[in-house]
Amino acid sequence: MPKLAKELSSLEVKRLEHPGKGRNATFAVGGVSGLLLQITPNGGRSWVLRTKVGDKRREIGLGGYPSVTLAQAREKAREVRLGIEGGIDPVAERKAAKSAITAAQRMNLTFEEAVERCLASKLDAFKNDKHRKQWAATLKTYAVPELGSTFVNDIAVQDVLRVIEPIWLSKTETASRLRGRIEAVLSWATVAGHRSGDNPARWAGNLKELLPAPNKVKGQANHAALSIEDAPHWFEALRKRKGMGARALELLALTATRSGEVRGAVWNEIDLERAIWTIPAQRTKTGKEHRVPLSQNALALLGDLPRFEGQEIVFPASRGGQLSDMTLSATMRRIHEAEEGGFVDARSGKAAVPHGLRSTFRDWVAEHTKFPGEMAEVALGHKISNLVEAAYRRGDMIEKRRRMMDCWSDVLVSNEQGKNNVVTL
Repeated sequence: MPKLAKELSSLEVKRLEHPGKGRNATFAVGGVSGLLLQITPNGGRSWVLRTKVGDKRREIGLGGYPSVTLAQAREKAREVRLGIEGGIDPVAERKAAKSAITAAQRMNLTFEEAVERCLASKLDAFKNDKHRKQWAATLKTYAVPELGSTFVNDIAVQDVLRVIEPIWLSKTETASRLRGRIEAVLSWATVAGHRSGDNPARWAGNLKELLPAPNKVKGQANHAALSIEDAPHWFEALRKRKGMGARALELLALTATRSGEVRGAVWNEIDLERAIWTIPAQRTKTGKEHRVPLSQNALALLGDLPRFEGQEIVFPASRGGQLSDMTLSATMRRIHEAEEGGFVDARSGKAAVPHGLRSTFRDWVAEHTKFPGEMAEVALGHKISNLVEAAYRRGDMIEKRRRMMDCWSDVLVSNEQGKNNVVTL
């Protein structure tokens, strides 16, 4: 029968000291077989239970002294021994618990973080710089504002639908690419150990059952546009609304530019003295620089906007970064819902959408003015199709376009002088 160690008191344990040479010293404290106080040469103290688990000798740490008292160490040692008698390996159990905590922490990766890490690993594989930027911009424009703070392991089919469904019919090609890119990010997150289960952005056998096929809706309908007659009343209602979304939509209407161009605008693109907004090539659909003459109303709008230190974006979101496309869409939808009868497209009967404002501008030029159609096409930032149209992009031709945009601005604000400048066909 093994010799039992003397059961030391708390005071006796406190008085134990390292002998002054050699490695760690251990002292049996009694009360539980194998319970030791370990003291390092520099005075560090901790509890160790020396025991046998199956055929293996184990030294199991029970915590430091004096944060774990003698009484607590004895109680822990008894619990460990009872567990061993019940067939539990405490060392293996601790490793499993630690692995579970590590796995759980890996699952706490947000979608925005996953996008950044996925892009870092994928961007070098793209063929050209433009493709890389488009891949990143699509996710950051549409997906991150909605899913950015959501843990990737918590993203479900309905979350993906919330991102792509609003633009599935109006921007089918963009929505289809966006779905594929969300799928790629979530696939990366699964392989990297940050999520498990099926990919909620998968098309086959998943979203295919909930959305019409892209080739069935592509080109199916134009963007719903305001009627020219409703434009001044709509613009008046817009100006009464507060918030960056409303102001961004206001500039979009005044300049007939695209949503992404407005939302991504930064202050160094805008020359208030010369009244010109220069959209760089990498932010235009055509891949060419686009100069936009700013009317007095557009200048007044920009002049009244708050400028935030360290913030270059003209229309920043409340939590930083760009506004989402859906912010502008939601603003326009609220204006529609607040008006009896709403603001609808005369052809389709659907509620007008932000991109449809460009069609309203184009119809106004064609039906109510003598401005050349080529000039309107350049103002819309469409691809150059001939040399005549190309001329409107050069030098002093921007001043001719300025007159057109001034008149359009006056129409929106119901300015009598603007009306007089427009010659009805």
